[in-house]
Amino acid sequence: MESIQCRRCKDERPALPRPPFRNERGERIQREICQICWGEWLQHQTALINHYGLDPREADSRRFLWEQIDDVLLGEGQGKKVDTSQEGSIQW
Repeated sequence: MESIQCRRCKDERPALPRPPFRNERGERIQREICQICWGEWLQHQTALINHYGLDPREADSRRFLWEQIDDVLLGEGQGKKVDTSQEGSIQW
């Protein structure tokens, strides 16, 4: 398996076997982000979707998630923080 110098964690780690998206952003993620950081992103993305009630089928939700990918994985940011202090207390 090919290793890369990960942009996010700065360590040399295994690269993704293929781009996660069929576009330039996906190819860039494959080149610059390791498997471990991608897995951490997927967990963070799930927390964002659940916390904000995002529907990835909606354009605004996708735009928000793309911005978070650009900030968290490809930028220097930490992304949106998810307040889990009220986890389990929300009534539907």
